[in-house]
Amino acid sequence: MDFNNVEQGIIELIKKAETELPDDVIKSLKKAYNIETGIAKTQIKAILDNIELAKKSKRPMCQDTGIQTFFVDVGIDFPYIGNIETLIIEAVKKATKSIPLRPNTVDPFTLKNHNDNIGDFIPYITWSFTKGNNVQITALPKGGGSENMSKLGMLKPGVGIEGVKKFVVDEVINAAGNPCPPTVIGVGIGGGADLALKLGKKSLLRPIGIRHQVKEISLIEEELINKINESGIGPMGLGGKTTVLDVHIEIAHRHPASLPVGLIIQCWANRRAKIVISSEGEWRLK
Repeated sequence: MDFNNVEQGIIELIKKAETELPDDVIKSLKKAYNIETGIAKTQIKAILDNIELAKKSKRPMCQDTGIQTFFVDVGIDFPYIGNIETLIIEAVKKATKSIPLRPNTVDPFTLKNHNDNIGDFIPYITWSFTKGNNVQITALPKGGGSENMSKLGMLKPGVGIEGVKKFVVDEVINAAGNPCPPTVIGVGIGGGADLALKLGKKSLLRPIGIRHQVKEISLIEEELINKINESGIGPMGLGGKTTVLDVHIEIAHRHPASLPVGLIIQCWANRRAKIVISSEGEWRLK
């Protein structure tokens, strides 16, 4: 395998995620533009213009290029599993200079920044193993403004699903314009505290408009979209009909005495991109 070629592929993955929004996000923003009026419409227009300029210039669409976050699905027969993490780390270092990315990793005690977007446990990589001999890497750059609005609710089980819905709506409304709406909301329900938050973040990988496969859950997603948009917070918190573009829910079985809810908010720059790497080292962006 030509590891230099694969590393370059991962650099291109990061560049695509930072400079080109997925079509489903753009389509949703254009839909919002068509239904908004006044200052809300002006804000969406500015966002759409920014997206187009970023793609044409091959420059990041936001000055906050985020914490580099990856979801890696590894085929168990892929022969170079042990090399993937190193390739991702080296690609992040080089992408920081070549794209360029804002250096966003700071030691929490010394405040030292090595200016390469690398640090303890960063880039953040979530691993899953599947059948086959390919690797799929999904890049999800996560900005600080929206991440600051994340919440963990350790609810009492007695509040039930109605309590979960109230928690989500209340927290998104409390966030107001801070996460740069219109946002995409990821909700993880169940598991433990860490799993609920991870499920919330993983749900952001689902394209906008794709509902949960369980009908009851998909109906709750739609209900939450309507309730949050009825708040009138609107684009950039300046009022309007579109506060969220979508709500995605993922669930896990929980302890009878615990009802964790992980809320992850993603700003309008719902950045994500995928690369598939074959066992021969060939790669393609998706």
